[in-house]
Amino acid sequence: MRRIGLYWFGNDLRVHDNANLQQASAVVDQLLCVYCLDPVLLAPNQYGMANLSAQRWRFLKEALRDLDRNLQQAGQHLLVCYEAPVTAIRALVVKHGVSVIYRSRHGGFQERQQWQALQKHLPGLRFVESDTQTLFNLKDLPFAQLPQSFTPFKERVEQLPIDHPLPPPDALPPSPEPKSDWLLNFPVYLPASSALDSDMAFHGGETTGKKQLKAYFHSSYPSHYKDLRNELDGWDNSSKFSPWLAQGNLSVRKIYADLRRYEQENRANESTYWLYFELLWREYFQWYAHQYGKRLFAFRGIKQRKPLTCFYPERFQKWCKGYTPYPLVNACMKQLNATGYMSNRGRQIVASCLVNELAVDWRFGAAYFEQHLLDYDVASNWGNWQYLAGVGADPRGQRHFDLEKQTRLYDPDGKFIRKWQAEVRNLPLDSVDAADWPVDPETAKLASELPA
Repeated sequence: MRRIGLYWFGNDLRVHDNANLQQASAVVDQLLCVYCLDPVLLAPNQYGMANLSAQRWRFLKEALRDLDRNLQQAGQHLLVCYEAPVTAIRALVVKHGVSVIYRSRHGGFQERQQWQALQKHLPGLRFVESDTQTLFNLKDLPFAQLPQSFTPFKERVEQLPIDHPLPPPDALPPSPEPKSDWLLNFPVYLPASSALDSDMAFHGGETTGKKQLKAYFHSSYPSHYKDLRNELDGWDNSSKFSPWLAQGNLSVRKIYADLRRYEQENRANESTYWLYFELLWREYFQWYAHQYGKRLFAFRGIKQRKPLTCFYPERFQKWCKGYTPYPLVNACMKQLNATGYMSNRGRQIVASCLVNELAVDWRFGAAYFEQHLLDYDVASNWGNWQYLAGVGADPRGQRHFDLEKQTRLYDPDGKFIRKWQAEVRNLPLDSVDAADWPVDPETAKLASELPA
């Protein structure tokens, strides 16, 4: 009797270092490789924003197309379902007599609920979940409860062994579902405008992610990472792995293995250690999302501490479009809107501005990043926003950046601000005062000219 398996792809869109594919190859006779394009991604969320911008939509489409090509090289193909995952997978299980379902462990609360719903509706099936998106396996973590801050976590896991990445499979069991050109039915969402910064153009997929990995570790930049990582602009000032890492086009263990190889060939230093340090920060937030579930999205965070903020629609819109009284913040936001990317330093600056200067609920900033960042990762994004808003893992409490000082440090000659045409003319936070009276006519005119 044939044994038929189903692999549900999510944020693991690759064939290299994929334990699920390896396990399936050894167990099943036929395999369905499925990605579910949930319609909820295109609908407004509770913050009134779509979950994906045009740039993110383009990047996802490129990654799926590349995954399909790579699967075909191993005798497989990708089946893209334009339905909610639980509905689509249940139908495929019934149609093909699936007996085992594979998935990478996911930190997202909604994704975990979907996995649990499938188990409830399909009690006779075997469910296999692998840790393909983290450095460490859940069973190997040396604690039952995640430490409440990063430093004790780092101290306990830093020396743990890390599995060597698996090679891509040479061959996979065939699919019981005939190949179809799913691209013909791919929803037309929004055309992605060409990025103003052509040097910051990311393209999705495992193939381009591995090219970037190879190019970076064949350069001298890893040896200078710590010196360059706070730069606001420039392709080579950071590794740029994060968009491919977020979609699972690149394996974090593959990055780690290539980093260690680089250190052996070029000598380890503080900068190469800092690359590992950043991977550990990402790791912490992955398990943070697992630990706290729905509380990752709570206004009071994991500390049950109420921030002194609320929602000011005009302030939020000015922040989104880059029309605040703070030129450096404006430049960073305009860069994000045009390219889908912003430096780590820029993210801290604009987040601090939204929470501290504008007093806006941090969750709206997190949702806007979710919409626009090509490297959006549910754990890292919402965990970092909680951290900065003082309701998360930061033992020091709320982080408040001096925006004038940040400008002097990271854009002293104003080059980045001018590049993104982010100068302002004494634009106040609000176009009305506390009594709801309009401010001076010039300011009111400027506010009325803000993009919708």
